[in-house]
Amino acid sequence: MDFSAPCPAFYPPAVARPGLGCRELIFRNLSRILPAVSCDMTDWVAGTRVKAAQLLLVLLLHAEDHTTQHMELLLSTLYRSCLDEEEQVVQNSIKSAELIGTFVNPEVFLKLILPALQKSPTSSHLTVLAAFIRGSSCEVLKSHLHRIADVISKPEICQGSEKVLYLEQLLCCVQSAITICQQYCTDISLQCMKVLITILACPASETLDEKVRGVMLSLAEVQGVSGLQGLYRQHMQELMQWASKGHDHWTSYSIARAQYEVLVLESGPVIGDHLSLLMPVLKTCLQQDKEPQMRLKLFTMLSKLLLKAGETVNSKGQFHLHSETLIRDILVPNLKWHAGRTAGAIRTIAVSCLWVLLQTDVLSHEEILQVHDVLMPQILTTLEEDSKTSRLVSCRIIKTLLGICGPHLDPDKLNKIYPELVKRLDDASDEVRITAVKTLSLWFKFIDEQYERTTYRGHLEFLYRCLLVHLDDTDSALQATVLDVLKEASVAYPSVLVQEIEAVKHKHRTPVYCDQLLQHIQINQDSGST
Repeated sequence: MDFSAPCPAFYPPAVARPGLGCRELIFRNLSRILPAVSCDMTDWVAGTRVKAAQLLLVLLLHAEDHTTQHMELLLSTLYRSCLDEEEQVVQNSIKSAELIGTFVNPEVFLKLILPALQKSPTSSHLTVLAAFIRGSSCEVLKSHLHRIADVISKPEICQGSEKVLYLEQLLCCVQSAITICQQYCTDISLQCMKVLITILACPASETLDEKVRGVMLSLAEVQGVSGLQGLYRQHMQELMQWASKGHDHWTSYSIARAQYEVLVLESGPVIGDHLSLLMPVLKTCLQQDKEPQMRLKLFTMLSKLLLKAGETVNSKGQFHLHSETLIRDILVPNLKWHAGRTAGAIRTIAVSCLWVLLQTDVLSHEEILQVHDVLMPQILTTLEEDSKTSRLVSCRIIKTLLGICGPHLDPDKLNKIYPELVKRLDDASDEVRITAVKTLSLWFKFIDEQYERTTYRGHLEFLYRCLLVHLDDTDSALQATVLDVLKEASVAYPSVLVQEIEAVKHKHRTPVYCDQLLQHIQINQDSGST
């Protein structure tokens, strides 16, 4: 008989409630039926498991809140069935868990599932928890949000596994809480962000990246903040402190390091407000006594930041205040030579970071002048690196430094620069050779009245001699570049250059360049005397 009693609050939508007689019949016999159904859900025959999962769903719909007294058996059953190979078994198990979330008080199912999750975190525990949350209602669940968020944000839970399935279900828990409780998730927003950042930090989460960002946007929306940047801005202080905790002991395998990288890179311009928290961590972790692989990863992160400095670290125009620390305490120490491929890779990326930094508008000429004496000697040593990239970038850095600091350098400092550049004229890479020649061209522009020609004649003779050798190079592009450089350099000491040309002209395969150079010097002298 059906007495047409009103449906309980928050009854599943679009589901017809079974008659009273059927519900009473199931309630009276549920304790006899459930053990058998639970046994059949782990049967070796797939068809039996499918039917048993379907039957469980029907039983729970009839049992309603009488399910409470059978929670322990139901949970142990669902933990196993949610890992089943049959998709139908898994789907019906999840629907059953959602019904439990609808009919059973959260206080009851959380008291059972959260300790089990903490004791042995598995993807099935998270699947069942997410389904419970989806089945519940905001009114009854909102008072338990902190309890749920505190548990799933614990390191042993959110870092429990790097398997995609586990991460997916962890994400489902956060997503379900946001969907059900909406604006009440403001109170657990920080815990949710910790979980989401941890998922992004896992190597296996590449397929989940877009889903995670989608959940972040949902979290921002229910709180009324402006997108991902607003969300990061809201919690950046706490997240930076959380992610950098214990940074002195990071290794390349530390999940905390990966969390920190995600936080710094994903926060965009927000990181520009928190440089006082960023730079000390980089300074500590990029010292030479730290693990090379870990330093390499952090340098990669730093290079990404510097490539878009205006949109990241310099978004507030304050990065120049930390630039001297970056150069003196981070970049220069990592340019020192150490054996090993990883050490070489670190020097290459450190040089690249320095080059990117100099290309930005972050540093003023005065600030570059302040670090020139520390920077130039170390950059000169990287011209000897095995990596072509390192040698090429080092040449470019020296050229940039010369362009800024050249007018302020005395002859002795100038003379310490050119010998290393001359060595690069014999480099295996034509690109490096041409860049070195162009850098020497700039060097000659700073030979002024302070550069005493008589005292430093030997330096100019040596330079002219080396350049003339490469005026007869097999590479025509290099020849043309050297010719242009010698034309400009002839102003420094024309008589010496003429002597050097006459001494080697007969040895050149193509003396035409020597003739052009002599003609250029003669024209200049004639115009000067006129």
